[in-house]
Amino acid sequence: MADQDAAGVALCERYAVADVDSHIIEPADLWTSRVSSKWGDLVPHVRFHERRQEDYWYIGDRKLYGAGAFAQAGWPEFPPSHPKRLSEALPAALDPKERLAYMDKVGVYYQLMYPNILGFHSHVFLNQMPRELATECVRAYNDWLVEFCSADSRRLIPMMMLPFWDIDESVAEMRRAHEMGHKGVLFAARYDKVGLPRLVDDYWKPLLGQAQEMGLSMNFHVGFLAAPEDLKGAVDQSKKLDFTRESSLVLLGNAQNIAEVILSGVCHRYPDLKFVSVENGAGWLPFLGETMDWQWLNVGAHKDYPDRMLPSEYLRRQIFGMYWFERKSVRAVIDELADNLMFETDFPHATSLSPGPASESPSPRDVIEESLAGLSDEIVGKVLQHTATRLYGLEPPVRS
Repeated sequence: MADQDAAGVALCERYAVADVDSHIIEPADLWTSRVSSKWGDLVPHVRFHERRQEDYWYIGDRKLYGAGAFAQAGWPEFPPSHPKRLSEALPAALDPKERLAYMDKVGVYYQLMYPNILGFHSHVFLNQMPRELATECVRAYNDWLVEFCSADSRRLIPMMMLPFWDIDESVAEMRRAHEMGHKGVLFAARYDKVGLPRLVDDYWKPLLGQAQEMGLSMNFHVGFLAAPEDLKGAVDQSKKLDFTRESSLVLLGNAQNIAEVILSGVCHRYPDLKFVSVENGAGWLPFLGETMDWQWLNVGAHKDYPDRMLPSEYLRRQIFGMYWFERKSVRAVIDELADNLMFETDFPHATSLSPGPASESPSPRDVIEESLAGLSDEIVGKVLQHTATRLYGLEPPVRS
C-alpha cells in the first residue's frame, strides 16, 4: 500500500483529483446517426474486416484503424493486441456511467475527454472528404461528446474539436461548443504543416482573440495533426524495440509546439491565453525553458526585441504541462513550475495508468502517492486539483 499523509488519508481522497487527459472511445454510429446520409460512405463508419476478423473505422474505402485499437485498458495481452470489437473493451471506455464508477475506483474526480479518430486522424478528415462534410463531422462529434458527459457534467469534461481548415467556421464552432459546455480547445501550433498560415499570422487573430476573451485554453495533444509519415513509427507496435524508441520520442513532440508559441511571439501578442501540452509528460519543460533563455540571450534576440520577456517567463505565465508515469523528473518540474503542472492518466490507452494482466502500470492512486509524497499541501493541491479547476473553469466538487 502506498504511503499516505500523516492523517492516514490518501491524497486522492483529500483532493478532487483532475485527470486532465483521458479519451473517449467513439461509438460505431457516432457519425452515421448524426450526419446527413447524402455523403454516403464518406461519413466515418465501422465495418467488419474479414481478413483481420475485426471491426474497423473507414472513411470511404480508406481504412483507418480497429474500432477497439485505443481501448486497451485492462486488455489481457500486450500491444498491439486489442479488442477486436467494441463489445470486448472495458465498459468504462465506452459507457459514461461505467466511466464514473471506474473514476471512483481509481481515485479520480474529474476527467477531461479527448478524441481518438478526430485527434489522431485529423489529416484524413482534412484530405479524404469535402470540407463541408468534415465540418459537419466536427459539429456532430462536439454534440455527441456533450451528451456523453451529461451523465455528470460536473465531473466529465468535454474538450472541443474545431474545423481548423475554415477560420470563420472555427470561430463560430468555438462559440457554439463553449455555450454547450466545452471547457477547452484541441488545437495545434504548426498548422503551416498543412498549408495554413503560422499561428502568429493575423489569419488566426479572430480565433485566438476569442479564445483569450472566453478564457479557453488551447491544448496541444501528442499526435494531433501528425502527418501520416509522422505516425509510421508509432503505428507498428509489433516491433517492440522500434516502438519503444519512436513512442518515447513522440512524447517530446510538444517541445516544438511550445517553442513555436513562445518564440514566434504568440504568447507575447495574447498575454492571457493559456497553452497546454497534453500527454507529453513534463520533465522536459524546465530544460526547454533554460534552453530557450540561453539561445535567446546568446544570439542577441533580447537586443532585437527589447519589449519581450525571457522565453522562460512566457512559459511560466502561459504554458501548462502534465504527467502520469514520471517519478524523478516530475520533482524537477515542481521545483521550477509548480504552478504549471497537472496530473493525467491517458485512460484507456495502452500507455495509460490502467493496471491489467498485460500492463506494468500501477494504479493512479499509487502513482499519486509515490510521485507527490512529502510535498506540501499547497503544492499537492495545485498539481492534483486547483490548477486544473482554475484553468478549465471546472465546477467545485460535490462529495457524498
